[in-house]
Amino acid sequence: MFDTSDLTRATGSGTAAVRFSHAAVQVGGRTIWSDVNLEVAQGEFLAVLGPNGVGKSTLVKAALGLVPLSSGSVTALGLPAGQAGRQIGYLPQRRNFDSGLRVRGIDIVALGSDGERWGLPLPFGARFLPSRRAAAARIGEVIELVGAAAFAERPIGQVSGGEQQRLLIAQALVRRPRLLVLDEPLDSLDLPSQAAVAALISRICRDHKVTVILVAHDVNPILPYLDRVAYVARGGAVCGTPDEVIRSEILTELYRTPVEVLKASDGRLVVVGEPEAPARHTDRHGESPSVPAQQW
Repeated sequence: MFDTSDLTRATGSGTAAVRFSHAAVQVGGRTIWSDVNLEVAQGEFLAVLGPNGVGKSTLVKAALGLVPLSSGSVTALGLPAGQAGRQIGYLPQRRNFDSGLRVRGIDIVALGSDGERWGLPLPFGARFLPSRRAAAARIGEVIELVGAAAFAERPIGQVSGGEQQRLLIAQALVRRPRLLVLDEPLDSLDLPSQAAVAALISRICRDHKVTVILVAHDVNPILPYLDRVAYVARGGAVCGTPDEVIRSEILTELYRTPVEVLKASDGRLVVVGEPEAPARHTDRHGESPSVPAQQW
């Protein structure tokens, strides 16, 4: 099960951005994880790491109120999960846009403020409605913030993967969230795009005091920016700073099999051992319900 006795950190303010207390999730009668006690401090950049099938995405979805708990409790920004609404920005696992899709990047960003309504924003609406003008100004702000102004008017299907991610992050930021939840935002990007998007997320966290929870397989692109990691495996979980957690002896105990952490000359970490090296996964998604697992 999910033994997380060390997954707690005091926030200093008395109010955590996210707090799990003895939480458990079951799907189809099978336990994904249980007895989760996890506290994420306000303004913190936390990565949730580990291989497929251990419940990483389920963990963040539970914090958002998208997956119900079978026991325990979870709060986000001091409210029960699912009630913080506009104060949370969420980027789900990577979407694939058809190359022929003609919807502009700026319209994708606008859905972050118009998400309650069906369809895309009405053309020219910003000229006549003060609220629409304010929304249009905000959309321009976040597009500039993520460095997407040069391609925001292009069809979303005709920009690169890294550019698409910038636009989707802008969409999640339109409502000025205090908490930003990103589920594998670097997946399928090339290395330069991973580095650029990771640096962007870090800048948003630091400059705008947004709490960031990011699910990832590979820690390396985000390693320089992290405050803490929650490393999840089939045998349990550990949480702490990267230096505290991503160590041979810690991961060996966590995975219950010999694991070696190596540092390359460029500072990148390589985790060697069985099961498949958790910092180097290429497989995607697929969290099996049969596996017990351990702002701004």
